[in-house]
Amino acid sequence: MSTVSPASANGVNRDFLFRRLHTLSGIVPVGMFLLEHLFTNATGTLGASAYNNAVNAIQHIPFLHFVEFVFIFIPLIYHGVYGLYSAYTSGYNPGQYSYARNQLFVWQRITGVVTFVFIIYHLWMTRFSGHMPNFQFVHDLVSNPFNLVFMIIGVVAATFHLSNGLWSFFVHWGITVGPRAQKVSAVVLLTMFVLLSAMGIVSLFAFLYGW
Repeated sequence: MSTVSPASANGVNRDFLFRRLHTLSGIVPVGMFLLEHLFTNATGTLGASAYNNAVNAIQHIPFLHFVEFVFIFIPLIYHGVYGLYSAYTSGYNPGQYSYARNQLFVWQRITGVVTFVFIIYHLWMTRFSGHMPNFQFVHDLVSNPFNLVFMIIGVVAATFHLSNGLWSFFVHWGITVGPRAQKVSAVVLLTMFVLLSAMGIVSLFAFLYGW
C-alpha cells in the first residue's frame, strides 16, 4: 500500500492551485483586457475622433494607474511567467489526446510565448512611450512595416491563445463535459478566433490608411 507524504501532497495541491490561477487569470482579467483593447482599437475604423474619444474615456477612469497595476499588470505578469514555465516543463501527450488537440496544445504554448513578447513590446512602444496613444500616434506606429507585421502576428497569436485557452478553461473547470459539448465549444471558439483576428487586423489597417 503506497502512501503520499504530506510534503508531496502539499506540492501537488500547490501546483494544482497555481495551474488554476493561471487558467483563471488568462480569462479574468487578462482575456477581458485583450477584448477591451481590441474593441477600443476597433473604434479606429470609425475615424480619428471616435478612437481618440474612446482613449480619453479610458484615461479618465478613477485611480487608473492603481487599476492597471493591480488588475492588469500583476495578473498579466503571473500568467505570462507561469505560462513560460509551463511551456518549458510541459510534455507532449500523444496518447492522451487526438493529434489535432495535441497540435493545438503545441500552438497554445507557441502563441503564449509570442503573445508575451508582443505585449511587452506593445506596452513599451505605447503605454510607456510617454506619448498619448491617439489616432495619429498609432498611425505613425503602424506606418513602420516592421511594427505593422509584428502587430498583425501579435494580434493573431493573442486571439488564438485566448480562444484556444478558453476551450481548455471550459474543460478543466468542468463547464464543457463530454465530447459533444467540447466539440461545440471548439467550433464556437474557432469562429471567435477568426472574428477577433479579423477585427484586430482591420483595425490596424484603419489606423494605417485613416479609414
